[in-house]
Amino acid sequence: MSASPPNWRARRRPARRIVTVLDDAYPANLRAVPDRPPFLFYLGELAHADLRSVAVVGTRGATEDGLSRARRMSKELVAADVAVFSGLALGIDTTAHTAALDAGGRTVAVQGHGIASKVYPAADERLAQRIVHSGGAVLSQFWPQSRPTTWTFPRRNVVTSGSALGSIVIEASRTSGAKMQARIAAEHGKHVFLLRSLVAQESWAAKMVADGRAVEVSTVDDVLARLGSAPAQQVKPVEPYQQLTFGGL
Repeated sequence: MSASPPNWRARRRPARRIVTVLDDAYPANLRAVPDRPPFLFYLGELAHADLRSVAVVGTRGATEDGLSRARRMSKELVAADVAVFSGLALGIDTTAHTAALDAGGRTVAVQGHGIASKVYPAADERLAQRIVHSGGAVLSQFWPQSRPTTWTFPRRNVVTSGSALGSIVIEASRTSGAKMQARIAAEHGKHVFLLRSLVAQESWAAKMVADGRAVEVSTVDDVLARLGSAPAQQVKPVEPYQQLTFGGL
Protein backbone atom coordinates (compact mmCIF):
# COMPACT_ATOMS: atom_id res chain seq x y z
CA MET A 1 0.00 0.00 0.00
CA SER A 2 1.36 3.41 -0.93
CA ALA A 3 1.80 6.04 1.75
CA SER A 4 -0.75 8.83 2.04
CA PRO A 5 0.26 11.97 0.12
CA PRO A 6 1.69 14.76 2.30
CA ASN A 7 -0.55 17.67 3.07
CA TRP A 8 -0.08 21.04 1.34
CA ARG A 9 2.16 22.38 4.10
CA ALA A 10 4.66 19.58 3.52
CA ARG A 11 4.28 19.65 -0.26
CA ARG A 12 4.59 23.40 -0.81
CA ARG A 13 6.52 24.10 2.42
CA PRO A 14 5.49 27.73 2.97
CA ALA A 15 7.74 29.33 5.56
CA ARG A 16 6.39 29.26 9.08
CA ARG A 17 7.29 32.53 10.72
CA ILE A 18 6.96 34.25 14.03
CA VAL A 19 6.48 37.95 14.65
CA THR A 20 6.62 39.52 18.11
CA VAL A 21 4.92 42.62 19.43
CA LEU A 22 8.35 44.31 19.35
CA ASP A 23 8.68 43.83 15.58
CA ASP A 24 7.58 46.40 13.02
CA ALA A 25 5.62 43.74 11.12
CA TYR A 26 3.36 42.93 14.07
CA PRO A 27 -0.19 43.93 12.99
CA ALA A 28 -0.51 47.60 13.94
CA ASN A 29 -4.23 47.41 14.72
CA LEU A 30 -3.65 44.46 17.06
CA ARG A 31 -0.73 46.19 18.78
CA ALA A 32 -3.16 48.88 19.98
CA VAL A 33 -5.36 46.55 22.07
CA PRO A 34 -4.43 45.76 25.68
CA ASP A 35 -4.94 41.97 25.49
CA ARG A 36 -2.80 41.47 22.38
CA PRO A 37 -0.71 38.26 22.34
CA PRO A 38 3.07 38.80 22.60
CA PHE A 39 3.73 36.90 19.38
CA LEU A 40 2.00 35.42 16.35
CA PHE A 41 2.92 32.48 14.14
CA TYR A 42 1.90 32.80 10.52
CA LEU A 43 1.98 31.35 7.02
CA GLY A 44 1.94 33.67 4.02
CA GLU A 45 2.52 37.40 4.20
CA LEU A 46 1.62 40.15 6.62
CA ALA A 47 0.97 43.38 4.74
CA HIS A 48 0.52 47.11 5.14
CA ALA A 49 -2.90 46.65 3.53
CA ASP A 50 -4.04 44.95 6.75
CA LEU A 51 -4.21 48.37 8.42
CA ARG A 52 -7.44 48.96 6.50
CA SER A 53 -9.30 45.79 7.34
CA VAL A 54 -12.62 44.55 8.68
CA ALA A 55 -13.51 41.21 10.22
CA VAL A 56 -16.56 39.53 8.68
CA VAL A 57 -17.86 36.87 11.06
CA GLY A 58 -20.92 34.83 11.89
CA THR A 59 -22.40 31.50 12.80
CA ARG A 60 -21.33 28.13 11.43
CA GLY A 61 -24.99 27.20 10.90
CA ALA A 62 -25.75 30.10 8.59
CA THR A 63 -28.88 30.43 6.48
CA GLU A 64 -28.70 30.83 2.72
CA ASP A 65 -29.63 34.50 3.17
CA GLY A 66 -26.82 34.90 5.67
CA LEU A 67 -24.28 33.32 3.35
CA SER A 68 -25.46 35.56 0.52
CA ARG A 69 -25.07 38.66 2.71
CA ALA A 70 -21.59 37.61 3.81
CA ARG A 71 -20.59 36.99 0.19
CA ARG A 72 -21.84 40.38 -0.95
CA MET A 73 -20.31 42.25 1.98
CA SER A 74 -16.86 40.70 1.51
CA LYS A 75 -16.90 41.26 -2.25
CA GLU A 76 -17.79 44.93 -1.81
CA LEU A 77 -15.24 45.45 0.97
CA VAL A 78 -12.33 44.25 -1.15
CA ALA A 79 -13.61 46.38 -4.03
CA ALA A 80 -13.09 49.32 -1.64
CA ASP A 81 -9.53 48.13 -0.85
CA VAL A 82 -10.47 46.77 2.56
CA ALA A 83 -8.83 43.51 3.64
CA VAL A 84 -11.19 40.87 5.03
CA PHE A 85 -10.31 39.04 8.25
CA SER A 86 -12.24 36.04 9.51
CA GLY A 87 -11.85 32.83 11.49
CA LEU A 88 -11.71 30.07 8.85
CA ALA A 89 -14.74 28.35 10.37
CA LEU A 90 -17.55 26.77 8.39
CA GLY A 91 -20.49 28.93 7.43
CA ILE A 92 -20.09 32.72 7.40
CA ASP A 93 -16.30 32.71 7.89
CA THR A 94 -15.60 30.35 5.00
CA THR A 95 -17.92 32.31 2.74
CA ALA A 96 -16.28 35.63 3.68
CA HIS A 97 -12.78 34.34 2.89
CA THR A 98 -13.88 32.70 -0.36
CA ALA A 99 -15.77 35.75 -1.61
CA ALA A 100 -12.78 38.01 -0.90
CA LEU A 101 -10.49 35.69 -2.88
CA ASP A 102 -12.96 35.32 -5.75
CA ALA A 103 -13.10 39.12 -5.98
CA GLY A 104 -9.31 39.34 -6.19
CA GLY A 105 -8.96 40.85 -2.72
CA ARG A 106 -6.84 40.20 0.34
CA THR A 107 -8.02 38.00 3.20
CA VAL A 108 -6.43 36.80 6.43
CA ALA A 109 -7.55 33.78 8.44
CA VAL A 110 -7.08 33.68 12.21
CA GLN A 111 -6.99 30.11 13.45
CA GLY A 112 -8.06 28.72 16.81
CA HIS A 113 -5.17 26.24 16.79
CA GLY A 114 -1.54 26.09 15.71
CA ILE A 115 -0.55 26.69 12.10
CA ALA A 116 1.32 23.35 11.92
CA SER A 117 -1.60 21.23 13.11
CA LYS A 118 -4.35 19.97 10.81
CA VAL A 119 -6.76 22.64 9.67
CA TYR A 120 -9.99 22.61 11.64
CA PRO A 121 -12.46 22.09 10.15
CA ALA A 122 -10.75 19.75 7.69
CA ALA A 123 -13.06 20.94 4.92
CA ASP A 124 -11.21 24.27 4.93
CA GLU A 125 -7.77 22.79 4.23
CA ARG A 126 -7.89 23.84 0.57
CA LEU A 127 -9.19 27.27 1.49
CA ALA A 128 -6.26 27.81 3.85
CA GLN A 129 -3.91 26.81 1.05
CA ARG A 130 -5.60 29.23 -1.34
CA ILE A 131 -5.36 32.11 1.14
CA VAL A 132 -1.62 31.61 1.64
CA HIS A 133 -0.78 31.18 -2.02
CA SER A 134 -2.87 34.21 -3.01
CA GLY A 135 -0.65 36.49 -0.93
CA GLY A 136 -2.83 36.48 2.19
CA ALA A 137 -1.99 34.97 5.55
CA VAL A 138 -3.06 32.29 8.00
CA LEU A 139 -2.04 33.24 11.52
CA SER A 140 -2.36 32.07 15.10
CA GLN A 141 -1.25 33.07 18.57
CA PHE A 142 -0.87 29.41 19.57
CA TRP A 143 2.25 27.26 19.38
CA PRO A 144 2.36 25.66 15.89
CA GLN A 145 1.44 22.12 16.92
CA SER A 146 -1.37 23.19 19.28
CA ARG A 147 -4.70 21.48 18.65
CA PRO A 148 -8.07 23.19 18.89
CA THR A 149 -9.78 23.21 22.27
CA THR A 150 -12.86 24.86 23.74
CA TRP A 151 -10.79 27.76 25.11
CA THR A 152 -8.60 28.46 22.06
CA PHE A 153 -11.47 29.67 19.87
CA PRO A 154 -12.57 32.43 22.27
CA ARG A 155 -8.93 33.55 22.46
CA ARG A 156 -8.84 33.54 18.65
CA ASN A 157 -11.67 36.10 18.68
CA VAL A 158 -9.39 38.57 20.47
CA VAL A 159 -6.88 38.44 17.62
CA THR A 160 -9.56 38.59 14.92
CA SER A 161 -11.14 41.65 16.52
CA GLY A 162 -7.89 43.35 17.42
CA SER A 163 -6.33 42.95 13.96
CA ALA A 164 -9.16 44.83 12.22
CA LEU A 165 -10.65 48.30 12.44
CA GLY A 166 -14.04 46.77 13.13
CA SER A 167 -16.15 43.63 12.97
CA ILE A 168 -19.25 42.96 10.88
CA VAL A 169 -21.50 40.28 12.35
CA ILE A 170 -23.71 38.73 9.68
CA GLU A 171 -25.68 36.11 11.64
CA ALA A 172 -25.17 34.96 15.23
CA SER A 173 -27.28 33.49 17.99
CA ARG A 174 -26.85 34.46 21.64
CA THR A 175 -24.52 31.46 22.12
CA SER A 176 -22.44 32.06 18.97
CA GLY A 177 -18.73 32.85 19.04
CA ALA A 178 -19.53 35.75 16.70
CA LYS A 179 -21.59 37.34 19.46
CA MET A 180 -18.52 37.03 21.69
CA GLN A 181 -16.43 38.75 19.04
CA ALA A 182 -18.91 41.63 18.91
CA ARG A 183 -18.53 42.06 22.66
CA ILE A 184 -14.73 41.88 22.46
CA ALA A 185 -14.63 44.36 19.59
CA ALA A 186 -16.72 46.80 21.63
CA GLU A 187 -14.32 46.38 24.56
CA HIS A 188 -11.42 47.04 22.20
CA GLY A 189 -13.03 50.31 21.13
CA LYS A 190 -13.42 48.97 17.58
CA HIS A 191 -16.36 49.52 15.27
CA VAL A 192 -19.07 46.89 15.76
CA PHE A 193 -21.35 46.57 12.73
CA LEU A 194 -24.47 44.43 13.07
CA LEU A 195 -26.57 43.69 10.01
CA ARG A 196 -30.12 45.05 10.14
CA SER A 197 -31.52 41.55 9.68
CA LEU A 198 -29.52 40.37 12.72
CA VAL A 199 -30.71 43.26 14.88
CA ALA A 200 -34.31 42.47 13.93
CA GLN A 201 -33.96 38.81 14.88
CA GLU A 202 -31.65 38.73 17.91
CA SER A 203 -32.33 40.56 21.16
CA TRP A 204 -28.64 40.68 22.11
CA ALA A 205 -27.89 42.54 18.87
CA ALA A 206 -30.75 44.99 19.38
CA LYS A 207 -29.48 45.68 22.90
CA MET A 208 -25.93 46.37 21.71
CA VAL A 209 -27.30 48.93 19.25
CA ALA A 210 -29.61 50.47 21.88
CA ASP A 211 -26.69 50.73 24.32
CA GLY A 212 -24.55 52.51 21.74
CA ARG A 213 -21.99 49.67 21.64
CA ALA A 214 -22.75 48.79 18.01
CA VAL A 215 -24.29 50.29 14.91
CA GLU A 216 -26.90 48.78 12.62
CA VAL A 217 -25.87 48.54 8.97
CA SER A 218 -27.47 47.24 5.81
CA THR A 219 -24.92 47.98 3.07
CA VAL A 220 -21.17 48.22 2.73
CA ASP A 221 -21.54 51.99 2.30
CA ASP A 222 -22.82 52.15 5.88
CA VAL A 223 -19.59 50.44 6.98
CA LEU A 224 -17.26 52.52 4.83
CA ALA A 225 -18.83 55.77 6.01
CA ARG A 226 -17.85 54.98 9.60
CA LEU A 227 -14.58 53.29 8.75
CA GLY A 228 -13.03 56.44 7.31
CA SER A 229 -9.34 56.32 6.54
CA ALA A 230 -6.92 53.74 7.85
CA PRO A 231 -4.87 54.82 10.89
CA ALA A 232 -1.76 56.84 10.17
CA GLN A 233 0.43 54.00 11.41
CA GLN A 234 3.03 52.41 9.21
CA VAL A 235 3.99 48.75 8.98
CA LYS A 236 7.50 48.39 7.64
CA PRO A 237 8.70 45.24 5.88
CA VAL A 238 10.36 42.80 8.26
CA GLU A 239 14.12 42.75 7.88
CA PRO A 240 15.72 39.31 7.46
CA TYR A 241 17.17 39.40 10.97
CA GLN A 242 13.70 39.99 12.39
CA GLN A 243 12.12 36.96 10.74
CA LEU A 244 12.42 33.56 12.37
CA THR A 245 11.63 30.64 10.09
CA PHE A 246 10.46 27.41 11.67
CA GLY A 247 10.89 24.92 8.83
CA GLY A 248 11.02 21.98 11.21
CA LEU A 249 7.96 22.80 13.31
